[in-house]
Amino acid sequence: MPKVIVAATLDFETPEKRDEAVRLTTPVQLGTRNEEAGCHAYCFAADPAAPNRIQVYELWEDSASLAAHFKHPYYARMVEILRSIGIVDTWNQVYEVARHAPVYGPNGGANPEFFGEVQT
Repeated sequence: MPKVIVAATLDFETPEKRDEAVRLTTPVQLGTRNEEAGCHAYCFAADPAAPNRIQVYELWEDSASLAAHFKHPYYARMVEILRSIGIVDTWNQVYEVARHAPVYGPNGGANPEFFGEVQT
């Protein structure tokens, strides 16, 4: 099971620049996702509620695979593309997963094995 999650936001000057960033980084996203060892998910997507923002979601097998990503040519290309378009603000965090389970239980509600009994 993957153990490392990266969550981030990237803000651009205009929605058009944000859309250009998504378009230009698509081949890098696909390459990273399909070719880098330990990468389970790598998605830079337009945020429908914030017109200048990209939401970033990455899922890695472990911290070593994420560290190797920072040395990979795809990472260098992603940085190059994003800097050329002009990020005006960013937020980012990395999380190490200690516990996981499906969100929903067999009855379709919050998984009681993870959340306990949730009052509705």
